[in-house]
Amino acid sequence: MHSEPIKEITDFIFLSDFPTPCDAIFVAGGSFPALPEEAAKFYAMGLAPCIFIGGGYSITEGAFKGPSQKRDIYNKEYKSECEFYADVLDKCGVPSHAVLGEDRSRYTKENAVFAKELALSHGVRVKRAILICQTFHARRCLMYYQLAFPDVDFSVCPVDTLNITAENWHKSPEGRKTVLGEMRKIGEQFADEIK
Repeated sequence: MHSEPIKEITDFIFLSDFPTPCDAIFVAGGSFPALPEEAAKFYAMGLAPCIFIGGGYSITEGAFKGPSQKRDIYNKEYKSECEFYADVLDKCGVPSHAVLGEDRSRYTKENAVFAKELALSHGVRVKRAILICQTFHARRCLMYYQLAFPDVDFSVCPVDTLNITAENWHKSPEGRKTVLGEMRKIGEQFADEIK
């Protein structure tokens, strides 16, 4: 791959902002503890009063298969991504009253839509938010959350979970497959969303 297409793909897929004080932290669903751990760190810094978590299980898996990392620390039998994330946040010292969660979503779009429902049902007004996701998932995640929260200013704060970064994704078959797969998913999933 030539350097110019690599740069264009990198600039499009990999987003990263500096976390700033906001109204809420949103954590995209998944099985990596690093995401809710990052949310807990930002909460402890006083950057937001609440954390939204979501996730039942991946639609491709059909059930929550458990944490992808740190099973020695997060070793319960979790029924959902949300239950797992809640345990991570609890172990990181985040009080339960600061956590708003749902366990119905099965993919990113539902994470965002159900987070919006949670915000409305709990009377949480969000103008600025931090969005935590995996590095290579940043663009697609932001697009879905922007659709659900069109008036919110998001700071995307990605977490490296699989060593697929802006600097190295094009250097390995797995990195290329993952990032180009994100490009494909964005094209397929947003064809009917953007009018």
